[in-house]
Amino acid sequence: MSTVLEIKGLKKNYKTVKALKDLNVKVESGTVFGILGPNGSGKTTTLGIVLGILNPTAGSYSWFENGQKDENRKRIGALLETPNFFPYLDAVKNLRIVAQVKGMDKTKVEARIEEVLKIVNLWSRKDNKFKAFSLGMKQRLAIGSALLNDPEVLVLDEPTNGLDPQGIAEIRRLIKDIAAKGKTIIIASHQLDEIEKVCTDVLILKEGVPIRQSKIDELMVVKKEVAVSADDMIKLQSIAESSSLITACRIKENLAFLEVNEEVNAAAINKMFFEAGLVLTELRLSKKSLEDQFLEIIG
Repeated sequence: MSTVLEIKGLKKNYKTVKALKDLNVKVESGTVFGILGPNGSGKTTTLGIVLGILNPTAGSYSWFENGQKDENRKRIGALLETPNFFPYLDAVKNLRIVAQVKGMDKTKVEARIEEVLKIVNLWSRKDNKFKAFSLGMKQRLAIGSALLNDPEVLVLDEPTNGLDPQGIAEIRRLIKDIAAKGKTIIIASHQLDEIEKVCTDVLILKEGVPIRQSKIDELMVVKKEVAVSADDMIKLQSIAESSSLITACRIKENLAFLEVNEEVNAAAINKMFFEAGLVLTELRLSKKSLEDQFLEIIG
């Protein structure tokens, strides 16, 4: 597996605002790489820099182990903004203009337009004017436009933003279909559900700081949690933090949430505290949701 994109020490400042702070990332070929974070976390700034739209304050990036050369862009298809086509032209005519801008071989354009419109499920609507398209159809046409010159990498910024549930499902299905053909896809999103359903890898950003990078399967592990309380919460926390049964402890108000391994049951937890000289006043088991874990990660 080769490296498609490598980012080293990337920083971006806007006057007093530090949008990116020392970002280091590797994206491998064949992955669907998600950049996840709240609004303002630096996702779009990152994509803008690696696509040559913005200049970094410091750091570097390299596409295809070939640096920042202009020739790399021919191997990348991108959708960063709201789809922008001529409203009174149909899908085919709009894509012809895109093909001309991209300098594509004129003898292959018509066949490629047909192929792309079938990929994004718009061939049956090829003669419809863009202004008559739904928002989801417009987004699919924009993805088709990014695919027109058959790039190795597809970069998408918030691809389901503003869509209804049907439109979201269509875009997610489309992304999976494109990835299945071997293309590398980089997606920036603030929606955990979107990243969870389509990505293989994830980078979590918060206020320009990389918080965690991992395989999505590792992030999705739903952990077992025990909520306990006692009259002496300080002693409870001390016992929990020194116990081999407990992997993490967080205190919220008058409850301690203990992260434990799957095989640890309520009886074992109760016995552990009792033998340490503390009687629990409350004990209940729960599963920590993926959303809870994400919110913990971003603080």
